[in-house]
Amino acid sequence: MIQIESERDPEVLRQVALLLDRENQKLIDRIKHLSLENARLRGEDGGRLQLELDALKELLARRERELFAASSERRPHEHDGDVTTPAQTQRGHGPRPQPQLALIEKVHDLAADQLRCDVCGGELSEWRNQFEDSEEITVIERSFTLVRHRRKKYRCACNANVATAPAPVKLKAGARYSVEFAVEVAAAKYLDHMPLNRQCRQMGREGLIVDTQTLWDQIESLACHLQPTYEALKTRVLQSDLVHADETTWRYLTKGNTKKWWAWSVSAGDAVYYRIADSRSSEAAGHLLNGYRGIVMADGYSAYGALARGQPGFRLVHCWAHVRRKFVEIADNYPAECSGILDLIGQLYAVERLVPAVSPGSTEDQKAESLRLRAQLRNERSRDLVSRIRSWALDQHPLPESGLGKAIAYMMQMWKGLTAFVDDPRVPLDNNAAERALRDLVLGRKNHYGSHSKRGTEVAALFYSLVESALASGVEPKSFLLKAAFAAIPNPGTVTLPHTLSN
Repeated sequence: MIQIESERDPEVLRQVALLLDRENQKLIDRIKHLSLENARLRGEDGGRLQLELDALKELLARRERELFAASSERRPHEHDGDVTTPAQTQRGHGPRPQPQLALIEKVHDLAADQLRCDVCGGELSEWRNQFEDSEEITVIERSFTLVRHRRKKYRCACNANVATAPAPVKLKAGARYSVEFAVEVAAAKYLDHMPLNRQCRQMGREGLIVDTQTLWDQIESLACHLQPTYEALKTRVLQSDLVHADETTWRYLTKGNTKKWWAWSVSAGDAVYYRIADSRSSEAAGHLLNGYRGIVMADGYSAYGALARGQPGFRLVHCWAHVRRKFVEIADNYPAECSGILDLIGQLYAVERLVPAVSPGSTEDQKAESLRLRAQLRNERSRDLVSRIRSWALDQHPLPESGLGKAIAYMMQMWKGLTAFVDDPRVPLDNNAAERALRDLVLGRKNHYGSHSKRGTEVAALFYSLVESALASGVEPKSFLLKAAFAAIPNPGTVTLPHTLSN
């Protein structure tokens, strides 16, 4: 007899799962038959009971998908798998150009014993300026160097004055590690998601003996110098007419701590600002958006709604991607209904794709023309689609507690914020910009798990803000951190924003 609790063979467990699934289906069908028969004998409404049974079946199916199915919001298209394409002769993307790499030319000669013709036995001579070229990308291993700075001293013949050559820029007086080293550590952790203990092991293989406390000391000192730039990023974000706001969990790794912390994000164009707090309350949201007057794109979380009600000039709009996600999650249980609503939402996105993208470097005239075209297309096409979506929702009569009922209720609850985009071309269709801004932070959380102190949360929020803002501005993050640090260390309080380096 199989002991499920101790069985480790994947194939055996798969067979057991299939058997249990078949038994569950038989039981569901039997319960459905008996319940309908019972309702008929009692003279009750069988239609209502049928809806309740369908809702139960849907719940079981959703639980099964959560356990076993792959996570994706991509919908299959009608032509998926039906269109045959000619066989491609080339696989992959081919060699990519590498304009950032240094080019080294290496000339290869024949050995002396190979300079003999295989046909006549004569001697081979060099065919000038003729080569057979190929490319190879290689790696030169990173190396750490101990630099001894010897600052010359000067004196006057009168012995009344002694001068010393200036010292290089340091994170703090007497520091043994350079600014470049600190930036390297910060970029590895907050840009490449490499924990400090893993960096220590890597550095050890490269000849540097160091511990995690030393690495932490470097990035913490660097963060102190960059604090004014971090605060200036928040000011820049909150000066925008429209911001994207979102939040995600953050681990606070102190002994005995069970409270969940939260990483809050607010972004606008070429600037992103993060704050990590110990709650997800309206008060925490208020610290992030305190005094903001403008448009806030967010999901349906109630904290943003509370700010909108209590903060004059705070206008809340909502995200169609979140609405779409609700229907994608239940599409297997309501294929006909969800197909209709998802197609209508897809048409809203098709209208948006007709407007040329505007980059941070676009001129004011280009931005104004994009807004004008978006306003025109939304008035001509999107307004009618919104009306059709609302009519579709009103025509549905699902059970309130069913998946379809909850998805429709969510959409109608957010309706005012969802439809604001029709009359205001500045309002985007969704909050995907905020979710993209949180992506690297989430990757970092998965790799180095979180923070071990409150100061750790502050340093993480600072570096993620600087790194993500640099990426949004089209600036190489490590280069930006170096320039900002070398500007701020000799002149405390100096602010260097990444968008000023992108021009």
